[in-house]
Amino acid sequence: MEYLHPDLADGRWHTMTLAEQLGNVGSDYERALRWKQKGNREYFESALARMLELLDLTISDPRWRNHRLKELCRLREVVCDELLNEVREYPDPRDFKNYFYFFAYTARKNR
Repeated sequence: MEYLHPDLADGRWHTMTLAEQLGNVGSDYERALRWKQKGNREYFESALARMLELLDLTISDPRWRNHRLKELCRLREVVCDELLNEVREYPDPRDFKNYFYFFAYTARKNR
């Protein structure tokens, strides 16, 4: 499989904290959302692919297998629902922006 982030897929991703991982996922989530709102399908799909790859790398991290796996899988399901479907379960994108923001803030604060 060819990765969009080969250096992260080679193991560097699994050295980051959960806050760093989800903060980075959130950056691409916001990019995908912004491009979707602007109607640029090419950029939207590119940002969505990057976001899903990073989220999948987070889900595959063995450190989160025991106590975070269910939350991470549900997050992937709901974010895909929000970005890909016209009728969404969660109609307000601010919910996810806030969710990811706190991870990014925590990661930055702990540097």
